[in-house]
Amino acid sequence: MSVKLINGVKNNFYYIQKINLPAKTTKRLEALGMTAGTKITVLNKKRSAVLVEFRGTRFALGKYIAENINIINIEVKS
Repeated sequence: MSVKLINGVKNNFYYIQKINLPAKTTKRLEALGMTAGTKITVLNKKRSAVLVEFRGTRFALGKYIAENINIINIEVKS
């Protein structure tokens, strides 16, 4: 079941299903390694940003970006 990254639960693992952003932003995220099928972990959520980790690197994504990334839950981190 697909949900938005902004609604992801802290410390859960997800796969990125689809990025629904303008082409320029999508290409920038892809250059950083965020592509469909990438495993991503929600580390923390703030009012205006979501702290995530993928491919061994931590990123803070703004609310607008996190609202436009669809994810699929795969497992709960121990």
